[in-house]
Amino acid sequence: MSSENTGRFTGSRNSSAMNWNKGGPGVKRGFGFGGFSLAGKKDEPSPPPKSQTNFAPPGSSGYGKSQQLPSFYKIGTKRANFDEENAYFEDDEEDSSNNVDLPYIPAENSPTRLQMQTGGGSDSEDDPLDAFMAEVESQAAKDMRKLEEKEKEKKSAKGIRDDIEEEDEQEAYFRYMAENPTAGLTLEDEDENIDYDSDGNPIAPTTKKIILPLPPIDHSEIDYPPFEKNFYNEHEELSCLTATQVFDLRHKLNLRVSGAVPPKPCTSFAHFNFDEQLMHQIRKSEYTQPTPIQCQGLPIALSGRDMIGIAKTGSGKTAAFIWPMLVHIMDQKELEAGEGPIAIIVCPTRELCQQIHAECKRFGKAYSLRSVAVYGGGSMWEQAKALQEGAEIVVCTPGRLIDHVKKKATSLQRVSYMVFDEADRMFDMGFEYQVRSVASHVRPDRQTLLFSATFRKKIERLARDILVDPIRVVQGDIGEANEDVTQIVEMLPTAADKWDWLTRRLVEFTSSGSVLIFVTKKANCDELAANLTQEGHSLGLLHGDMDQSERNKVISDFKKQNLPVLVATDVAARGLDIPSIRTVVNYDVARDIDTHTHRIGRTGRAGEKGVAYTLLTNKDTTFAGDLVRNLEGANQAVSKELMDLAMQNPWFRSPDSRVVKGRS
Repeated sequence: MSSENTGRFTGSRNSSAMNWNKGGPGVKRGFGFGGFSLAGKKDEPSPPPKSQTNFAPPGSSGYGKSQQLPSFYKIGTKRANFDEENAYFEDDEEDSSNNVDLPYIPAENSPTRLQMQTGGGSDSEDDPLDAFMAEVESQAAKDMRKLEEKEKEKKSAKGIRDDIEEEDEQEAYFRYMAENPTAGLTLEDEDENIDYDSDGNPIAPTTKKIILPLPPIDHSEIDYPPFEKNFYNEHEELSCLTATQVFDLRHKLNLRVSGAVPPKPCTSFAHFNFDEQLMHQIRKSEYTQPTPIQCQGLPIALSGRDMIGIAKTGSGKTAAFIWPMLVHIMDQKELEAGEGPIAIIVCPTRELCQQIHAECKRFGKAYSLRSVAVYGGGSMWEQAKALQEGAEIVVCTPGRLIDHVKKKATSLQRVSYMVFDEADRMFDMGFEYQVRSVASHVRPDRQTLLFSATFRKKIERLARDILVDPIRVVQGDIGEANEDVTQIVEMLPTAADKWDWLTRRLVEFTSSGSVLIFVTKKANCDELAANLTQEGHSLGLLHGDMDQSERNKVISDFKKQNLPVLVATDVAARGLDIPSIRTVVNYDVARDIDTHTHRIGRTGRAGEKGVAYTLLTNKDTTFAGDLVRNLEGANQAVSKELMDLAMQNPWFRSPDSRVVKGRS
């Protein structure tokens, strides 16, 4: 990287540049960002004074907190059920020929009633406060009648019929709600931006809050400043490689690359030409040599090309897009007050969002770069405040990012580096239109990287829509299991035998490292955790009904190995990167083979070895066929018992369905 490009970060950042007023220079300090306020602090305008809606009791706005209304509000309108008492507050003027208000009738035994009955009396008998209030309300009634008469005169002058055009109660209500869409609502954070089904598994949203896409934007009307994307200089050791040597190297790394003029794969960190600041953080994180996806993905990303990366879980793909991102950001002009991020990383779940955010902070501190995690379940106010203060990197779920952009807590105009991680999972959860909406609001000449563990046709269509001339990198077979994980299938007679098997083996498992136990249903998760606790095992519980603070604490304790066992639904199957996990137990089989692949991928991370046990009964014939293919794809043994169970499935017995690798 050239000296002029990195000069702004050779020392510590200029602290004065970071001391921004929230909302921009010259703006009075406050909560600082338009479109966002604390619940209960916003003064709402009074409802239309003309008519009382039937949606709330008289005397209140009907939309939340009651508001102070003038004492003359509702003069001339009869109150139900309190005729005699309320009559005291009615107009004491005689009816005019064009007035339909009820006559003023003083309350029983009041001084005014006695005076009317006797035809007079001494003024000294009137209560001074009553007299004052009567005078004020009388004047208010006169003013109200004059105002109504003026409005009627205007309408009649235009030839408008009052009986048609006059606003009724429902129209007044809907007009008020249109003018005040937050009336009666507390502006608190929506806790769940990602929904989970009754089993605790993330699913496509159905009853959750609908997050509408961002409005269309015309990029031709925006003057985007130019930026540099290509920072890659091929190392001399790579320049002398022949095409045959490059092919053999990719074959050795189990890489398949397609696209126009892809760069040669690197085999050492020295080939990337990172500066000493970043290399210090890489060495500190105990990286010794790049993984296969990093060998090919890093030179592609550093050269400014768009990329589709498909790699097995635990392959190190997170670092493959974070390290080039830091180089890209360091070449950009420093953020100014009110500007949005330079790089965004979009991922499907809050757990994965937190994992990537932690990695961004770890490596970003080499250059004093700031990262903000934006996801459902976190505090909307705190996230908006962090965005407003400025951050070069935003790691987010798509729906929550859209919420913040709509509330003008941040902007996407500075974004020139965009990553979509685990795009297949985002599609499975119903986020396709949100992903496309975010992509459409980023400048067209950005650099875009899309990573996934699996790659189906709908993801490929997305990639071709949002990427420009991409290079596709596949490490291993698409959707295959991690070969660093030894899979063992246990055939058991009944579901009840699973409990006996687990209690016999759990102590042995915990002696070698952390244990992750997967169940399919949330209710089963609670039951299994309770039973294991009664047996004296220390464990954590993770499922979809837990709030975010509970999830964070459980994951933190499990990472620190304060809890040797974690019982979880598939909410934990994605993005849980904990190196200490040595054993995964599929107590219940996964709903599909892709979920199974991601479950067992929680162990055997980044070249480490792990063991995954899957407990099957005679009822699991359908899953057994998929599991046979999965095992064969990972070059693992298939037992006779498992094959016999799979052969009970007519689909698996069909010759057309059994064209698989390794089958003799």
